[in-house]
Amino acid sequence: MKLVAGKVAVVTGAASGIGLALAERFARAGMHVVLADVDEAGLATATERIAEPGVEAHAVPTDVSDEAAVQALAATAVERFGAVHVVCNNAGVSTRADPWFGPLSAWTWVMGVNLWGVIHGVRAFLPHLVAQGEGHIINTASMAGLMPGAGASYDATKHAVVALSEDLYGTAQQIGLPIGVSVLCPGWVRTNIAEANRNWPDHLGEEPPAGIGADIIRGHFRRAIDEGMPPAVVADLVADSIEAERFWVLPHPEFVDVAVRRWHTIADGNNPEGTVDFPGLPSSAQIIEEVRASLSPPAP
Repeated sequence: MKLVAGKVAVVTGAASGIGLALAERFARAGMHVVLADVDEAGLATATERIAEPGVEAHAVPTDVSDEAAVQALAATAVERFGAVHVVCNNAGVSTRADPWFGPLSAWTWVMGVNLWGVIHGVRAFLPHLVAQGEGHIINTASMAGLMPGAGASYDATKHAVVALSEDLYGTAQQIGLPIGVSVLCPGWVRTNIAEANRNWPDHLGEEPPAGIGADIIRGHFRRAIDEGMPPAVVADLVADSIEAERFWVLPHPEFVDVAVRRWHTIADGNNPEGTVDFPGLPSSAQIIEEVRASLSPPAP
């Protein structure tokens, strides 16, 4: 599908990072953009940044974990513009809480945004795209959707997003739905994902404490993110994939290589190695040693 002036894009998680870059990329193509995010102040600032001639940017504060809120987002977009052509289910969060011994509220939050947010987005917008006879859905997963190691709840949701996106693509192909589907699996990108807890929801109670070693791991992740790919480059790749009707959007080939090695391990029937060395980070052995050292009592 061509990205041309007058068409309409909806982007969740649009207040910053990849979401904001996507909104700006669509606006440069002359498309109207509906920006959705739970961060209302950031959303207002992001919307003001889109000032392309002839382009209307409309902000809709939205908690994507809430089905009714996403249905309202779809209704608002269609009512305001008459159609929606591109839907980016992009909102995402991560947690430093211990997945096995920490409170379940951390899982509830991550699953609600990363997985249910995508499910709600697909179900809310798909009928409109099919009825109008064209459209494209882009679901933001992660390289954590192809290889574990970024954290249990995050990995689980991103694996699920990859799987449901493939199923949606298969359904569209099998029954001839007039839509395109893409899944975005980036590695390190300069976003605020490491500070996602700034949007911890009040209704889930007190934010869980960080797990053992989480602050050390976060420090390494933060550095890799800060040195990562600019969001605008990712947005360009997404735009190219929409126009080429390409399913996979894989901005970081070096991560794909690690995922391929993992699948060779699976094909050989070998047990998981237990640790993954991510491109751009110290070795897992080094990070584990740092965590252990932080737990050791000081020498007398």
